[in-house]
Amino acid sequence: MYGRKVKLRFFFVLLILITLILTVSLILKSLEENVLYFKSPTEIKILSNIKEKKIRVGGMVKINSISMKPKEVKFIITDFKNEINIVYSGVVPNLFAEGKGVVAEGYLKDKNFFLATKILAKHDENYMPPEVKAALEEK
Repeated sequence: MYGRKVKLRFFFVLLILITLILTVSLILKSLEENVLYFKSPTEIKILSNIKEKKIRVGGMVKINSISMKPKEVKFIITDFKNEINIVYSGVVPNLFAEGKGVVAEGYLKDKNFFLATKILAKHDENYMPPEVKAALEEK
């Protein structure tokens, strides 16, 4: 029915498609394992199961909630509906302050307590580093 060349081309195209599908599925599987999901305090309250999986929690640092000790920082993140207590050991970023946005990366111990391994302070689109601001003011 079909010639040898047609069968060979069909087999070659089929082999390329299978290889492409396998490659894409392997890439997506590896990315899925390395993705850290960002959750708000309200989304954490809704969670049905708490796993020992690394996640990111984000929101605003509640006013008058920062408690700094020599090796530990405690604060509360809020999304103006719910709150979660954060404990972090380490140096916080310069942009970290009350009333500012923050993302904490770490492990959820329960629905009200989060042990952070990394703090990422967020800034708005108008932020300018102090050095750049000073250089612009001189000109």
